[in-house]
Amino acid sequence: MASGTESDETADTPPLTNTIYKDPDDGRQRFLLELEFVQCLANPTYIHYLAQNRYFEDEAFIGYLKYLQYWQRPEYTKFIMYPHCLFFLEQLQNANFRNAMAHPVNKELAHRQQFYFWKNYRNNRLKHILPRPLPEPVAAPPTPAPPQQPVHPVPATTVSVTANAPAPSPMQYAVPPGSSLAKNEARNSGVDRRKRKKEG
Repeated sequence: MASGTESDETADTPPLTNTIYKDPDDGRQRFLLELEFVQCLANPTYIHYLAQNRYFEDEAFIGYLKYLQYWQRPEYTKFIMYPHCLFFLEQLQNANFRNAMAHPVNKELAHRQQFYFWKNYRNNRLKHILPRPLPEPVAAPPTPAPPQQPVHPVPATTVSVTANAPAPSPMQYAVPPGSSLAKNEARNSGVDRRKRKKEG
């Protein structure tokens, strides 16, 4: 009775050597799982977790990390949202890096460096992308102008304005050099104001 059921089961199943496994969803689920795992490697805290839990001591896991290097090919990198994961995937091929990430100090160092990269990447990149202005030609130094005599204001009735005449500069009406009339007057007016407040 038992031998009859065994022969029925072996007759219904094909031999294992000729069977080719085919994913029911054409590998979509595997693709998404591997993509998610590779992108988790962008987080130094997650790498530290793997090191602390001794995943890096398992030869099968190391082989899996080597296998995942296909994500560095251009046809796969277009699906990656966190490109730092590719850098860390490359670093994880080195046993020294795997051992170092078991220490919290190294995890913090990697996390801090990643932060500074994100903070400064745009500005550093723009320095190399944006065109730099051409250097200005060196011009001969200007010849010194003769000293001008201070111009005193002229009554408005005698000034004739033509369409081509430039507007007079407000600097022409300044106090002559060496005179500190404006400073003293500002100081004196403040003193007077204080005296008036005390009196009133």
